[in-house]
Amino acid sequence: MAISVVMPRLSDTMEEGKILRWLKKEGDLVEVGDIIAEVQTDKADIEMEAFGSGTLRKILIGAGESAPVGHMIGVIAETDEDISTLLPPVRGLAVESATPTQPGTPAPTPPALQAVAPGRVKASPLAKRFAREQAIDLSMVSGSGPGGRVIRRDVAVLIPSASAAGQQAPSIAERAVEIAASTPSAGFEDRNLSPMRRAIAKRVAQSMATVPHFYLTVEVAMDKATELRESIQSQTSDLKVTFTDIIIKAVAIALGRHPAVNASFVGEQIRVYSQANIGIAVALEEGLINPVLRDCGRKSLAQIARETKSLVERARAQKLRPEEYAGATFTISNLGMYEIEEFTAIINPPEAAILAIGRIQSKPVIVDGGVQIGQRMRMTLSCDHRAVDGMTGAIFLQEVKRLLEHPLDLVL
Repeated sequence: MAISVVMPRLSDTMEEGKILRWLKKEGDLVEVGDIIAEVQTDKADIEMEAFGSGTLRKILIGAGESAPVGHMIGVIAETDEDISTLLPPVRGLAVESATPTQPGTPAPTPPALQAVAPGRVKASPLAKRFAREQAIDLSMVSGSGPGGRVIRRDVAVLIPSASAAGQQAPSIAERAVEIAASTPSAGFEDRNLSPMRRAIAKRVAQSMATVPHFYLTVEVAMDKATELRESIQSQTSDLKVTFTDIIIKAVAIALGRHPAVNASFVGEQIRVYSQANIGIAVALEEGLINPVLRDCGRKSLAQIARETKSLVERARAQKLRPEEYAGATFTISNLGMYEIEEFTAIINPPEAAILAIGRIQSKPVIVDGGVQIGQRMRMTLSCDHRAVDGMTGAIFLQEVKRLLEHPLDLVL
């Protein structure tokens, strides 16, 4: 039985994927579980498995091309099986008349746009964007995708018809060119958005527009945490504990004691989680990804250090599995290694909070009436005010501060 190979949803925020390369070519035999392609998502590069056996009869989306989630990208079937009914229709090949065109007869113009049935138009993200750029009304486009979905090429074939139908207004792209031509050249380069960058842009804009943020900042004495880290490093050579690891452990304990921060605002309810699944913001060349340490409250500092190291390494190599960057209940973003003193981070919905960590710096502090040099770090908690009130966030942040200033509680 023929099987449609579709673009899978490989992350909770994925809307489309880009084929990096096909590992099988048309005519190759495939078995269930074989890796047939590599797909770039908004989070990482993922290997795509075959969910059926047979011959890869048709590749519909080539390497370097993108397709929305659920869109057919190939067909697996037996070598003698008819797959014509599975393939999308080829547009523009219908024969209007058997009478040959007479010499000198002008070529027929593309037909004017015809309105489709009223109602919500189903269209891929690429088709919607392309239609906006070309100032084409999607309700006037007939879709050739699955279930009548409008795809990019449906819009492309109608571009000549737009002018024929009397649309005089220039497209957005044309207006942009006109503006650019009248603007003094300052030298620039337009770069296409990667799937990851596009997803980040959408999510942070959505978060700032829909989540009411408020911010709480404290300064933490990190002298004892520094001593603890140095002591661990001197006693073992096969375990490297970072300040991020120590902060993760402190946050996990604090979330267990103040679960109202380990929550999500869900419609008419606040969902409080029993496990502390902590996401760690990892910077990549193309953007940001948050690998998740699960159930941190039950893990020792050593376990957290080892798991964090493994997750961060695979995140930077873009080799994380989908389940390793989904399901966080709280996120930590540390920019201290870049000499940032403090910053505010944008909440990653549906989480209710994110903790931003600044650098540890030596500064004069007053101790017992005298001046000493101390190690100080500033951290800022961003909270979703729909789920977390100011006092709740403040008490939680004070608990994290106390744990970092008395770090023996982290290893006992």
